[in-house]
Amino acid sequence: MKLRKTSLLIITIGIFVIALASLGVVFFQQVNERNQLNEQLALVQLRLSGIQLEQLSSQQTELEKQLEQTTSQCEAVKAILSQPIGSVTVSSVLFDVAEAYGLEVTQMSSPGLAIENLEGITCSVVTLSATVEGDVPNLVGFVTKLNSHLATGIVKSVTITVPGTANGEKASANIQIVVYTYGGD
Repeated sequence: MKLRKTSLLIITIGIFVIALASLGVVFFQQVNERNQLNEQLALVQLRLSGIQLEQLSSQQTELEKQLEQTTSQCEAVKAILSQPIGSVTVSSVLFDVAEAYGLEVTQMSSPGLAIENLEGITCSVVTLSATVEGDVPNLVGFVTKLNSHLATGIVKSVTITVPGTANGEKASANIQIVVYTYGGD
């Protein structure tokens, strides 16, 4: 079967039109894909512009300063707590402050040194119980002064007993003092 030139020309034009249509479809798909990618890129750039690197950098600097301050404060507290103190030293402070307020220490006891966890820090602890006698205003001043006199200690409890005036007895205070010493890392 012989094809005529016209038939051959029509077939060639048909193939050319099909090829051209296929290329057109591929081209339009690529244009659509490029438009979608451009939209996504614009959205990502918009999000990136919302993240302010300067603000994050200044925030990091501020947090580093806070960490440095906290670390130095922690070291200062460790230095204060690291001062060795025993029941003899606490007793001496107790007697000195009592004498300054004109009070008499009538009883004193200590179970000795113990180990305790204070807010996650292991410390040596000296607990001292004492009974002090004298005038009520002096007892109150004594407890206040004692509490501020021990840098790493506190007056944990105080019970002041005021007897009747007919008995002739003096007022007394039962106190419990706790002194902490940092034991190291």
